Parts: sequence; structure tokens; C-alpha cells
Amino acid sequence: MPWTRHAKIAFIGSHSVRKSNAVHAFASTVGRAGRSVEVGREVVRFNPLGLNEGATTEAQLWVLVSQVQLELELAHRAEVLVTDRSVVDNFAYYLRVTGGEDPFGIEPLIRHWATTYDLSVRLLPDVALLSDGVRSTSDAFRDEIEAILDRILPVYLRPDRVLSVPASHVTAEFDWWAIAERLAGVVGEPLVEGQLSVPLG
Repeated sequence: MPWTRHAKIAFIGSHSVRKSNAVHAFASTVGRAGRSVEVGREVVRFNPLGLNEGATTEAQLWVLVSQVQLELELAHRAEVLVTDRSVVDNFAYYLRVTGGEDPFGIEPLIRHWATTYDLSVRLLPDVALLSDGVRSTSDAFRDEIEAILDRILPVYLRPDRVLSVPASHVTAEFDWWAIAERLAGVVGEPLVEGQLSVPLG
């Protein structure tokens, strides 16, 4: 039987921490369990206003609004939506650009939207920055974002709904099954047909 409600899990963190690899590996695990799954791409890569250290306040606003739009469009297409980033880690980039100010008054939306993630997986930056032709290779820039994340994640996300995984663990051998079971428990549904689920509060 299909799940009676849709689930959403976000893979979050700064840049070049293997989020995209983790997203696709996790989505594949959910698919192998027999659940329908949709993947939400990293919207910043399509930003027409710029990115990385030179991004403007307007560019980061575009990212935040686009993230919400993408999730709205995909939320009901499958039992599980797996997103490459969330509004919360994208908000960290916005706060860096604005010096901690909120000129567009978007914080209430971020605070509310953060509650729509059933689970978040933060990938920790224990791997070297590699050039992909898009994202910055500045360690100082990534460190700035990580410091902001350390500060805001406890504000916007429930600690019991955030898991941390070192980026170096995201390899072909990593077993995502336990996290998939955790997500199923949060929504109170069985991961595998016929399996008993243990709802998590």
C-alpha cells in the first residue's frame, strides 16, 4: 500500500560536501524499498543572478524562493521527496551576503518552511574542496557558511530531526538503509511493504 502521507528529507550543508551524491544514493535506496521517490535538484546551479562569494542579496532571495517553488511542485509526485539543499542552508548563504540582516523580511517564511522537512541530513565538510566549474573552491568561504549553519540549524530545525554524516562517508559503500528507516518512522509508515513501522515522536 502507498504511504498515506508524503515524506520530505533534505540533504543540507555548505558546498562541495557530496550532497548531490548522497541525494541520489539515498533516493536509490528508497526506490529499492519499493517506495516512489522524487529528487529535487540544487536550484542555485540555475541562478541567473550569480552565486558563490559574489552573489548579491537578490541572487540569494531568488534561490530561497526557487527552493520553495521546487518543493511545492514536487511534494505530491511521490511518497518521498529528497531535496539537494533546503531553505535553511540556503538561508545561511543569504545571511552571509546580508551581514545577518533580512532586508526582504523573508525569515518568517524560512521559519515556517523549515517545519515541513521530516528529516534533514547535514553533511559535514571533512573533504577537500574540488572544482566542478560551478561552486567556489575557497576554504574561507565554506568555513563562513559552516559557522552560520552551526548557529542557525538549532534555531530552525528540531535536533531530533537532524542527522549528521561526515562527507567522507558518502561513498559507494555507505549504507543509507538506516536513514531510510528513520524517515519512515518519522512519518509512521513502513519502509518495506508488510513491515511494521515504529512511529517516532
